[in-house]
Amino acid sequence: MDLDVNDDGSVTLYMGPDEPEAGTTNWIPTVPGKAWFPYFRFYSPTEAYFDRSWLLPDIEKVG
Repeated sequence: MDLDVNDDGSVTLYMGPDEPEAGTTNWIPTVPGKAWFPYFRFYSPTEAYFDRSWLLPDIEKVG
């Protein structure tokens, strides 16, 4: 799956039971009325991951 990339190189992911009105390949469907928890897997992490100088940015709720 190819993700839509923002002009600044970042990627916006949409998570929820309903597809965004604009439509996007960046939508991750969730089950209505059920809680969810994101997991992140790091492939070939650099030293910054291990020494904790790099932090995963916060997830921001929008809309």
